[in-house]
Amino acid sequence: MSAIERPTLTKTLKDMNYLLKEAPRKQHFITGAQAMAEAVKRANVDMAIAYPITPQSEVMHLVSDAYAQGHIKEFYRGEEELGTMSAIAGAARAGIRLFSATSGPGLLRGLEAIVSWSGHRVPAVLGILTRVINAPLSIQPDNLEMAYMLYSGGVMLHAENQQDTFDFTLAAFAITEKVDVYIPVAVATEGFFVTHAKGYVDMFDEEYAYKDFDSVAAPVPAMDNETPPARIQRDAPVQKSNFMSYLIHSVWQQEIWDCNSRAMKYIYEYLGGPIEVQNPDADVFVLASGCAAAQAREAHRYAQEEGLSVGLIKVRSIRPFPKTEIRDAVKNAKTIIVPEHNIVGWLCTEVKAAIPNGGIVVEGPRVFGGMTLPVELIMVEIYDALGIEHNIKL
Repeated sequence: MSAIERPTLTKTLKDMNYLLKEAPRKQHFITGAQAMAEAVKRANVDMAIAYPITPQSEVMHLVSDAYAQGHIKEFYRGEEELGTMSAIAGAARAGIRLFSATSGPGLLRGLEAIVSWSGHRVPAVLGILTRVINAPLSIQPDNLEMAYMLYSGGVMLHAENQQDTFDFTLAAFAITEKVDVYIPVAVATEGFFVTHAKGYVDMFDEEYAYKDFDSVAAPVPAMDNETPPARIQRDAPVQKSNFMSYLIHSVWQQEIWDCNSRAMKYIYEYLGGPIEVQNPDADVFVLASGCAAAQAREAHRYAQEEGLSVGLIKVRSIRPFPKTEIRDAVKNAKTIIVPEHNIVGWLCTEVKAAIPNGGIVVEGPRVFGGMTLPVELIMVEIYDALGIEHNIKL
């Protein structure tokens, strides 16, 4: 088969509720990179635009294989990250379903274009496979780059494991295309810890795919022969009149963040809500997202075996941030421990701002630069919070 000859596949198209909740699934043992690519394969994507960077490269390599197999209509290889993310914005004007992925320094290089996506109402899904961004150079896991995305306007989901990566990526396509949302959705997970490690993933057969993208039901119409390009951002009154510029920008910013907030109901619909809570009456909670939630889950298991009053809160949605849900979950808590895979503690900052008594939040433990997060680090904080003596040596 030549490079331009691809098979024509017949798919059974379904809505996202059927795919996530009703379609028969079989268990597979795959990496996080494979899980994201398998989700893209089933999302009926019109176009994927790629530029490689470790540990994202494997995702887009697999997506290009999916294109060769006929699962994706078009595949474009960018020349660098800013060009890739700019191409996503341009392709969105044609009214098509889009996917790209990036990581670490690649995300930062493309950030200038990415932060314009929400304002331009670009309905795209972006995989973020996190890694170190700051010097000295390293390719190890670290999710500091997510802090740079917090105010981009887009929806942000944080996957704990390979199963989350598959489900969240699929759900992202449905969320981003909702007419009352219609802003990009990023699905982040930790590089290497998830992308290159294998886990069990329940997947439905690739015969099933998400229903076609309906570009007509969109707040920003596609540009084609029937709908000529509209002059929006470069119109003279917007650029040259300070009053008009301030007014239009202010109103649009409000609308974008309202779109972000409106995504919450779809996070409930497709993912069961923005948080998971275990042992809701506990005195101490370990609250985490992404890969740190896996270690928090293990610490919670240890604590349960010892009969300690410890609960677990896993955060699935970083934007919109579940302030009300977290506030309700910890209303009777005495201590909240927030382990993270970054040095700045961006999740801890969000939690402290969300609850009335931010003083009960323990800042950490935090690991960064590729370090693993031993459960013992979390257990020390649990013992200290409960006033229990221990002999753990760190």
